[in-house]
Amino acid sequence: MLDAGTANARRMTAARPYALHHPKAWGAEPLGQGRWRFALWAPQAGTVDLDLGGARQPMARDAEGFWRATAEARADAPYAFVVDGQATPDPLARAQMGTDVMGPSRLLDPRRHAWTSEWRGRPWEEAVLYELHVGTFTPEGTWEAATRRLPGLAALGITALELMPVPHGPGMRGWGYDGALLLAPHPAYGSPEDMKRFVEEAQRHGIMVLLDLVMNHFAPQDSDMHRIAPGFFDPEQSSPWGAAIDFGQPAVRRFFLDLCLGWITEYRLDGLRFDAVHEIRDPDSPVHFMEELGHEVRARDFGRPIHLVNEDARNAPTLIRDGASTAQWADDFHHSMHPLLTGEGGGYMAEYAENPVEKLRHVLGEGFAKPGDEAPEPEEGLPVFGLPWTAFVCHNQNHDQIGNRPDGARLINLVRDERGLEVAHALLLTSPFVPMLWMGEEEGERGPFHYFCDVDEELAEAIREGRKEQFGKMFGSDDFPDPNDRRTMEESRPFTDSGSEHARHWRDLTRRLLALRHERIVPLLKSGRAGPARIERRGPAALSATWPFHDGFVVAHANLGTPPDEPPTRTEPHDIALGDIARDPYAFALLVSRP
Repeated sequence: MLDAGTANARRMTAARPYALHHPKAWGAEPLGQGRWRFALWAPQAGTVDLDLGGARQPMARDAEGFWRATAEARADAPYAFVVDGQATPDPLARAQMGTDVMGPSRLLDPRRHAWTSEWRGRPWEEAVLYELHVGTFTPEGTWEAATRRLPGLAALGITALELMPVPHGPGMRGWGYDGALLLAPHPAYGSPEDMKRFVEEAQRHGIMVLLDLVMNHFAPQDSDMHRIAPGFFDPEQSSPWGAAIDFGQPAVRRFFLDLCLGWITEYRLDGLRFDAVHEIRDPDSPVHFMEELGHEVRARDFGRPIHLVNEDARNAPTLIRDGASTAQWADDFHHSMHPLLTGEGGGYMAEYAENPVEKLRHVLGEGFAKPGDEAPEPEEGLPVFGLPWTAFVCHNQNHDQIGNRPDGARLINLVRDERGLEVAHALLLTSPFVPMLWMGEEEGERGPFHYFCDVDEELAEAIREGRKEQFGKMFGSDDFPDPNDRRTMEESRPFTDSGSEHARHWRDLTRRLLALRHERIVPLLKSGRAGPARIERRGPAALSATWPFHDGFVVAHANLGTPPDEPPTRTEPHDIALGDIARDPYAFALLVSRP
């Protein structure tokens, strides 16, 4: 077996400095020799001018509704579009001149950034995801500071980061899901160049980088898109944020295609995670936008695998089956595990809490407890058409499940018995699904993670009331910390007790489990699924799972509150065991067999 250093060296090699550039249809594009092309789709506008460092020139409208101009300019110069007399930033700007999201944009030439290595990426079967929020991941909240944590993550066995959204949006604090300028990294974390250096350093450690991307709405404030291009939205299609984005418009589709290709190309990302794709409405197009996006990405040679992951509340696997996507968040793993370990069962978890062990049994077999809208009888938990188990990203915790609670409490503070959480941790990290950890989970972090923002008082009050209405009833409390208070973000930083014996114990457990996964389980994942799983209920809260592969099988026994009615039989020693699987109410044992 290759050691990590040797394996990483084969994935990444030194290279003469080179540039990465994706030319976009929207916005500002360098043409060379000091010339730039500018384009803005605003078909309803009467006039559009280009403001280049205070000097204005008229733009010409074409038949598609794009206003176009070319001009000489120096890199990093300020520019804006003046639509019917009112200035607006470039909706697909690569950067702003400062922190003002409604101020002038900056002419960023991506060809000026020098990449100094070749990165070949990693296959999806090797993925162990680690979700993080850049602004709270370190005390400084910057790309540069986050870089210093990369060696520790690599040593644990983390192979992929899933970054919460980072687009420039309102204020200097937020989760990132209300972005205004979707291709411009938020200046609160550093410059675009800082982010690129972070990505390259992560890849030097063998860690892929995926970015969470929101394509279903813009920020409720500090976005001018409704004014400059009302045709960008379809008033006949509603969404939780108002009129839905009209993906039937060719210019809108090109905007989001270029957004995705820009991030993947210019930031050398290994993939994207798409937020709430069930809210990406495209009912009348011959090919749904998400399918077109997936196939356009697949048609390009990036020199590395590109992994596209969906969040879809419908549990509909269409995009994976069609080859447009790699995987999908499988929240059913959490929704079954949480009530089983805590006894909680409010809101969306109510139907899982009725029989969480049975729901978990279905999840371990096919990734979902409910296959979704396409299954003829979704309530029965029918198989999801034999997809590979790596098509499902499972987790015990994530930013939503923690941050949307009134207290921001992590699962470790809610479980009946911490041994149960250790069993859940082991099951997550050794199952054939792609596991995802939430920052701090690897060391048993107990500190909270809250929802926070930085908006004007009118919007802040609406957010306070909205969260109380949406989540207060679910958890039986409306005692939320003020999301607009800076202290709420400060209280959300993890690693509050990293030097303790408790943290060392959890890090050691995480390291042992992931070493086993990479050495014994990943080769089986690469060999491919060889039939359905056999998931047996061995007691009121005891399960046994057998997952077959072409090169062997994985057997897991998990006691999540009771020992089995009859101890499992085995003829070989277990590869790892927590507690006594025959007697303890909380115990775990795993056997990996290869011919």
